[in-house]
Amino acid sequence: MKKGIVIVVNLDTRGEDIVFVKDLIAARGHDPILLDFSMEEPPPFPGDIRTEEVAARGGLPIEMVREKYRSDRDAATDNQIRGAAAIVDDLVRAGRVHGIIGIGGGTATLVATSVMKRLPFGMPKLMASPMAAHPAYIDQYVGTRDITMHHTVLDIVKMNPLLRAQIVNAVGAICGMVEATQGTNIRFDKPCVAVSSFGFGEMAVQSALGMLEEEGFTPIVCHAQGKGDRAMEEMIRDGAFHGVLDICIGGVMEHLFKGNRDPGPDRLMAAVETGIPMVLAPCGLDILSYGGRADMLEKTKDRPQYVQDRLRVQVRTTADELRQAADVIATRLNGARGPWSFLVPTKGWSSLDREGRPIHDPVADAAFVARMRERLAQPERLREVDLHLYTPEFARVAVDEFVALFRQAQAPALAAAGQE
Repeated sequence: MKKGIVIVVNLDTRGEDIVFVKDLIAARGHDPILLDFSMEEPPPFPGDIRTEEVAARGGLPIEMVREKYRSDRDAATDNQIRGAAAIVDDLVRAGRVHGIIGIGGGTATLVATSVMKRLPFGMPKLMASPMAAHPAYIDQYVGTRDITMHHTVLDIVKMNPLLRAQIVNAVGAICGMVEATQGTNIRFDKPCVAVSSFGFGEMAVQSALGMLEEEGFTPIVCHAQGKGDRAMEEMIRDGAFHGVLDICIGGVMEHLFKGNRDPGPDRLMAAVETGIPMVLAPCGLDILSYGGRADMLEKTKDRPQYVQDRLRVQVRTTADELRQAADVIATRLNGARGPWSFLVPTKGWSSLDREGRPIHDPVADAAFVARMRERLAQPERLREVDLHLYTPEFARVAVDEFVALFRQAQAPALAAAGQE
């Protein structure tokens, strides 16, 4: 079946090379749609979607875009992103687009990935660029979206045998993706539950997944390493989940104290504001990730540490840090629109936090619990459980609690349906 593939590029600097890309896609039996966002000079030939159209849709005539490119490049780029995104949105709604590929350097990568972020989850998205592995920019390009980055190594300037090999691979990848994709119409026949997870809580999470399935849910695991839990928050806001089993909430601590797994300032807020049922546990609040950070490791050198490798070093949190985290968490939970419970396992919060191990600090943990009870408007929602978090037994308690809250949340709707 013929599929539409948008090619996002600036033809003024890469025109002759992109003809080759368009021909490759057409040779695979697909419909290439060349979208040109050129800002510097008139292109050597027009795109299927001309840069003049892109500029006008962004709000500025192309002459002003070219003028701003020399004096206010950010404004010119933002205009072209707006215009390109709006046009691609229209094409998607018309059913003409099944995938998108961007090709180029820094500016092309910024424009193309900004457009890709607007597209639905599951639609094939690929960016071929020498910037694909740049550590300073990759978060801005990809963020939490399902964008595939293809590292060309070489700049996309003047076709040559080495560059050709990379472009052929990139085109093969996007064509293969649109041919194999199940599309964006992803359906679930059971309520979906987000489950936060990372290695130090994995046994509880893995046990909980089967239990949730037995109870009639589809569990979706979100890796709480900063990006995954941030994506979870965004997907909750998008309505993807009917509840959340938030076992690994260490991202709150990571943000407060600049750890490596920082998910941003809004952790927990999506469930709080949307009102979906949530069960929380403190896995990850007992440690901070400072691997590869000589300054932070020096600052915390007197604390217990767990060294996995040079990039993954976990540092024990203090009672004072836990009190500060409790202040933030309690404030957020006090604003929750839906049912929630916070389960605190008294025998340890992670696989590292066990009696006899350096990370174990029940005094600091107790300081967190005391501050939470002090700050929560409904302290009875925080419940201590005489178990270790890293056990199937704790998973059973957490899942049972979630099922009870979910049914509580569903009761009014079920009662109303029964009266009709």
